[in-house]
Amino acid sequence: MGKNRKSKRQLVRDEKRAKKRDREVNDDEERDAKRQRHDDDMHVRDTPRGTNAPDFDPAADFIPLDLDLDDAGAHAHAHAHAHAHAHAHAHAHAPGHRDPDRPRALGGNFEREYFGMLADPEQEYFRHADELLELNDFASPADRRLFLHSVYREARGKELKLASSQSCSRLMERLILLADAPQKKRLFGAFAGHFLSLVTHRFAGHCCEKLFLLSAPVVTEELSGVGDAEGADADEVTDAMRSSMEDLFLLTLDELEEHLSFLLSDRFGSHALRVLMLVLSGRPLDQAGTKSLLQSKNKEYITVEGASANASALSSQTRAVPSSFTTAIEKIIGDSTASLDPTALRVLAKHPTGNPTLQLLLDLELSLTAKAKKGAKKKNDDDKTAEEAAPVTLLERLVPDAPASFSDEKSQASEFISSMLYDPIGSRLLETLIINCPGKIFKGLLANILGPRINSLLRNDIASYPAIKVLNRLSKEDLADAVQKCLPDIASLLEKGRLNVIRTLFERCSVRNATAELGALLQALTSACGGHWKHLVPKLCLLTEPAADETTAQDKKFQPAAAKNKPALLSHGCQVAAALLAIPGAPAKAIQQSLLALSPDRLLHMATSSAATAALVAQSLTVAPQVAHFHKLLVAALLPHIAALATSHHGSAIVNAIIAAPSRGGAAAGAGAGAVVPFHLKENCMAQLERHEHELRESWLGRNVWRTWKGDLWSHRRHDWVRWAKETDPEGERVAGMPTVREGEGGDGKKGEEGEDGEDGEDGEDGEEGENGKERKERKERKERKEGEKGEKGKRGGNKRGEQRGQEKEEERTGRVNGPREVAVAVQPPVDTVCIP
Repeated sequence: MGKNRKSKRQLVRDEKRAKKRDREVNDDEERDAKRQRHDDDMHVRDTPRGTNAPDFDPAADFIPLDLDLDDAGAHAHAHAHAHAHAHAHAHAHAPGHRDPDRPRALGGNFEREYFGMLADPEQEYFRHADELLELNDFASPADRRLFLHSVYREARGKELKLASSQSCSRLMERLILLADAPQKKRLFGAFAGHFLSLVTHRFAGHCCEKLFLLSAPVVTEELSGVGDAEGADADEVTDAMRSSMEDLFLLTLDELEEHLSFLLSDRFGSHALRVLMLVLSGRPLDQAGTKSLLQSKNKEYITVEGASANASALSSQTRAVPSSFTTAIEKIIGDSTASLDPTALRVLAKHPTGNPTLQLLLDLELSLTAKAKKGAKKKNDDDKTAEEAAPVTLLERLVPDAPASFSDEKSQASEFISSMLYDPIGSRLLETLIINCPGKIFKGLLANILGPRINSLLRNDIASYPAIKVLNRLSKEDLADAVQKCLPDIASLLEKGRLNVIRTLFERCSVRNATAELGALLQALTSACGGHWKHLVPKLCLLTEPAADETTAQDKKFQPAAAKNKPALLSHGCQVAAALLAIPGAPAKAIQQSLLALSPDRLLHMATSSAATAALVAQSLTVAPQVAHFHKLLVAALLPHIAALATSHHGSAIVNAIIAAPSRGGAAAGAGAGAVVPFHLKENCMAQLERHEHELRESWLGRNVWRTWKGDLWSHRRHDWVRWAKETDPEGERVAGMPTVREGEGGDGKKGEEGEDGEDGEDGEDGEEGENGKERKERKERKERKEGEKGEKGKRGGNKRGEQRGQEKEEERTGRVNGPREVAVAVQPPVDTVCIP
């Protein structure tokens, strides 16, 4: 009897049923966990204050605050915008609005809403739509637009389920990326009343962040009067779509207002709060420093085809925001930190989730304070009562009575700074404070705490980062004092891997024009590397250490921390070498001599082993030479390996940098005017590439190099390649110049040049000599015409190929005359000139 086998449809059905059972089990477990947390919170609330009060964990998802639940109504605040009454009315009637009389759990904890699950057919439809959008498998753009329209229509009423679904939240992010302004407003309306549950959800929080970021440019466009011309149908317009994007953002803030202290350190909600603060501030959204505050390195990057075309250019620049946003930022900073005492602030500063949020709050507050002071200088503010009634700022809470309190070691401000210096997380907040604090506070901080022990701070692996920010703000005199303190420790800094400290010292001395300190630093670094300039690059780029594959797995277990962090050390060492290479004078000369002293094998290893070392070699081809014929010698050393470099992942950029460099530096250029690679070396490189054309075409990198060097032009129209290769030269050096004559050899030509028409000479003899020079020039042109006629005939009886070869021979011969030579010959026609008989 045959085996009872299930069909494919039955197997798929059974798999869906099993997944559904697993989801139901997980939901039951989550409900039990929520119920247990709720019971624990109720037990904590019933516990009398001060008796067995539970302590909080700094590494928890949120920091419970010491708030009196009976006084919860006393902390209510008025709306900080012009449309307060309308916003409050809309918020009160929004679906899912929280009852204000309902007691709130200790620490801002709340019962997260459950939005349900998608049905199996719906989930299968949205999963298939997500796959299609990711693959972009459409016959035409019209089919893609029609498909998107149907997906948007199908998602109406299911936005909350989609956002909180693990499998479909990515689809929601892609739909937000492709949405226009009315569709984004529709999503704001769908999320209204549920934002607190959404931003604290593991998957829906990402959708809220994406919605906030992509809706920020719409606010600026509406301020400038440039709205979205595309509108929805009349029967599909919702109340949110009729509102401005400014009002929608402010309504969202109203929902989150009473939970700001909780969101500061919430595992998921803090990210959405940072994004919201950034949108309200009007700062650029695409900067690298901004992204490090908004998201972690492990955040999944969601994109879709067509998202870049739909993105606004306002995301990469400072945006204009309404005044209500500025007022909202001030209110958020005040509300979120008003209930935090000094102990809670110190815990929040060392909290892995709360610290980035606190950094952003402090940065925004200091920037707003600086703008307010600039505006106050233009006005006469004689009202002292207003100053006394001003609220306490976050900076004053962190360092009370600064800068006077810095002189006392036992003061609260001094203890806060000392405790943050050596903390891996708290030092980041201290960096923000040092960068943005007012000048008088920085001077007090420098004079009492940081300045006297700057050299010891720079030696520490954690405190060195705030100390580097201090170096960036020092004047020339203070910087010279700091350099003198650090000179004896250069060898120790190099040994411990504090290469970013060495790089900062060189860069700041170059910016402040501290020439004496630059020389002292270079001498100390040279002594630490071996006493000679030729040892700088091998030491900084780790060329003297054995390769990583030579060590066994057993040895790797016992390697020191420096060996485990070899990629970071290599990157930092190359950054030091690049910083020296960018400083004209002795620092750049030292690195260039060290590069020339490398053996061909080491130079090839640098060009192909890592991106950091290859970038250093490529940069050396663009800086001004401090050593005679530096670029010529460097390219000559790379020439035998040019084909291997062209197919290398890191070396191909070096090959492209060679052809980008000019062949001549100009007649008026000095020795250090810029990078110069002689034209004959470029021809030799191209010849080497032509020999390995088949190998180059087999790889993408090789084809890229062949296309950059215009290899096909070299193979078929050599004279055009010569003209193209000289386009990087200065304008006056692309063709052959006027030949000069040595003294005593053919003075007639010289005088003929001066009196060519017999009019510019001083007497009649000069005119006769000018006529003789003109006759010689005409004879030379007649000779060239005859040679052109021979080339035009060709081997096939004057056909097109013969004409082309004759023209190629003529222009190639004239084009290869590269620069003025001291020979007594007549002027040759330029490359672009075509001689016609």
